[in-house]
Amino acid sequence: MDRNMEGVEWEHHRVDFHLSPGDIQAVRFGISPGHELAHAVRVLLRPEQYPLAWGWLKSVRDRLPRDAFGVLAHVIGADGYMPDFVTTTARWDLGPDEELAALREAPLAGMRVDLGKMVVRSSGRRQEALRRMQDDPARARAMIADAWAEVWEAAMAPVWPQLERILRSDIAVRSRTIATEGLAAMASGIHPQVSWGDGSVRVRLRRHSEDVDCRGGGLVLVPSVMSSWGCMVITEPPAQPTLFYPARGVTAGWAADAEDLVRALEALLGPVRAAILLTAHVPRTTSRVAAEAGIAVSTASHHLTVLRDAGLIVSTRDGARMMHLRAPLGEALVGAAL
Repeated sequence: MDRNMEGVEWEHHRVDFHLSPGDIQAVRFGISPGHELAHAVRVLLRPEQYPLAWGWLKSVRDRLPRDAFGVLAHVIGADGYMPDFVTTTARWDLGPDEELAALREAPLAGMRVDLGKMVVRSSGRRQEALRRMQDDPARARAMIADAWAEVWEAAMAPVWPQLERILRSDIAVRSRTIATEGLAAMASGIHPQVSWGDGSVRVRLRRHSEDVDCRGGGLVLVPSVMSSWGCMVITEPPAQPTLFYPARGVTAGWAADAEDLVRALEALLGPVRAAILLTAHVPRTTSRVAAEAGIAVSTASHHLTVLRDAGLIVSTRDGARMMHLRAPLGEALVGAAL
């Protein structure tokens, strides 16, 4: 690569994530509430670039906390480089509370470095605000975390159930592709910018090229609803190598009221089974399913058996308990109903 092209848009930029040949265990999926929030900020800053989010935009603009949003807008910016500290390592079970807790404990040295990168990429009032944050990272961390909490509650919490269902549905489908067709087929189907070859996942980017050795540490793949335009990567240690990509099945109606989804699934499965399937994104015992559905344990067991026989949930034993969780087919069904 011509190093003079680093940071400049160029059609040949790429990041290669090098993996051990055939090492499926080196690739895992995660969910990142922080990434969704960060890109929600960018959607609000440049709505014309995100037509699939216009339905969400209409519902959120009037309730947005302006001061808190201004803090995040300074830190995240409308395009380009995004500080690593605004997200923690994505995991399958990562929720917004855990993401916020990680932000409140983000290492100050790393924050100072990330903020410095943003300073040289900005100007005017934004640059001045970032310099003040860089000079006092402990205060900045608290301020950014408080702003994160405010904006999340106003803008993201109302639609997080819809977002999470789409993300989990995407992961379920791609996990099944790995099992049935292999890692190369899954990687090649993520996005036109992504390909697989010579033991590497290659991502074409606009302004950055790099070779990243993931052998021994692995690569995290993270679907996203809010960043529907293309792919992003995290490559710098100590962060886990991560590839963010647009989730499949995102339409202009993704932010529709969750009640619409409930009604659609109730028509298909009946109200009790629909409710059980919708809440099966975390493992639960039969007793807990019964309690949350307000039915007898024996009735819950019957409904779980029907859903399991249909391939919509899987049940695994954990000691003396049986745990029930949505299967890939169940994830796909819930995601498709949006």
